[in-house]
Amino acid sequence: MNAPSEKPVDTVTAVSKPWFVYLVRAANGSLYCGISDDPVRRFAKHQSGKGARFFLSSPAMALVYTEVCRDKSEALRQERLIKKLKKSAKECLVASMAAGLSL
Repeated sequence: MNAPSEKPVDTVTAVSKPWFVYLVRAANGSLYCGISDDPVRRFAKHQSGKGARFFLSSPAMALVYTEVCRDKSEALRQERLIKKLKKSAKECLVASMAAGLSL
C-alpha cells in the first residue's frame, strides 16, 4: 500500500513540452537563430519589435525554419550547433524545410 505522501506512478512522470530551434530571415537577408516553446508567437514578437535586438537594424520578415526538440536543453544544444554553421549550411536547412524534407 502506498504511503499518503507518495503519488501514483502515472502522475509522477510529466510529459515535457517540446521546444523548437528556429531561423528567421531578416529584411537584409540575414538569418537569426533562436529557441522557443512557441516559435510562431516568438516570431510575432520579433516582428513587433519586442524580440531580439538583432532586428533593430533589419526587421524580421519570415519564419523560415523550425526544428522540434525534446526539451529546452536539447534546443539550446541545437541552437549552438546551428549558430556555428556557415550561412550556406543554414540556407540548406531552410531549403530542406521549404522542400518538406527532414534532416
